[in-house]
Amino acid sequence: MSSEPAPDQAAPEAEPEAEPAPPRDVAVVHPPTRGELAWYHFAWTVMFPPCWLMWRANVVGRENLPQTVPYILAPVHRSYIDTLLAAYVTTRRLRFMAKEEVFSRAWSARLFGSLGGFPVRRGTPDREALVMCERALAGGEPVVLFPEGTRRSGPVVEPLFAGPAFVALRANVPIVPVGIGGSDRSMPPGVKWVRPARVALVIGKPIWPSPPPTSGRVPRSAVTALTERLRTEMQTVFDQARDLAG
Repeated sequence: MSSEPAPDQAAPEAEPEAEPAPPRDVAVVHPPTRGELAWYHFAWTVMFPPCWLMWRANVVGRENLPQTVPYILAPVHRSYIDTLLAAYVTTRRLRFMAKEEVFSRAWSARLFGSLGGFPVRRGTPDREALVMCERALAGGEPVVLFPEGTRRSGPVVEPLFAGPAFVALRANVPIVPVGIGGSDRSMPPGVKWVRPARVALVIGKPIWPSPPPTSGRVPRSAVTALTERLRTEMQTVFDQARDLAG
């Protein structure tokens, strides 16, 4: 569904309370049309049977996914295939960030856009991409954000970027932590081809942010506290997923 999610999908650590800049292209994110939903579900139906045969993905905790409200799906990130695996947990259309270069050509922009992607600038905190996240959530769609930023290695969830917590607080939506075990064996960093491997995903309970401030600004302390809570929950589900994957 996507190339590797862009690493810099976080609000700046120094000033999370600042207002985001206006989006560079408000047409990129809009409520899905019936045609877009039909295309997404068709692609999901076609893609996931062979993916299941490749990974035999065991998904635990689907009942924790909110059914009637938008949310931020926050998986751990150990492999290129994690975006595809994240989409495996629900048939509901998910929105996700992809590096801006993917949208530099008309055909790829149409393809990835139709599958829920929108562009993010790599190498610098991209406030405009965060605005796009908020617009997608406001349109009722879940958004996938990798709090670790780029692919990591090892069993420990490293310190997280502040972006998912910042967006959750501004949009007043829950964050759902997801542990993915075994994806690093299927396609670890430096490997160009996917290979069969047993994969497990564990979906944690939604983490609801504190009520939004009346001023409209997000306090740094609230972002920090929610980010630390998310890291703890991500470590828990990651440990469980790794145990299930063997």
